[in-house]
Amino acid sequence: QVQLVESGGGLVQAGGSLRLSCAASGRTFSSYAMGWFRQAPGNEREFVATVSGSGGNTYYADSVKGRFTISRDNAKNTVYLQMNSLKPEDTAVYYCAARRIYTSVSLRDYDYWGQGTQVTVSS
Repeated sequence: QVQLVESGGGLVQAGGSLRLSCAASGRTFSSYAMGWFRQAPGNEREFVATVSGSGGNTYYADSVKGRFTISRDNAKNTVYLQMNSLKPEDTAVYYCAARRIYTSVSLRDYDYWGQGTQVTVSS
């Protein structure tokens, strides 16, 4: 069982930056691929980024590529999402998720989810 707790959301002006954190419970954090997803009001939850257990492999949605960076610190059981050059269309609740071993862009493949953290980007 893995428990995930996100933090770091907030209100920021367009062009600004935020760093989200997701702290995970458990002693086998490095065996889990981690993902970030987001859901805006009225929209389906969508993939943002994923990172392998070692941190060596990452993959991004086209909409955030070049602006967002996913990383992890296995010693701290934490995954991060650094968000730069934020746009109003990045406004959403951001969720982190975990699945065993392999990265995936599909939310259906993830077994564990956090409660989400709100990110609001004003124009």
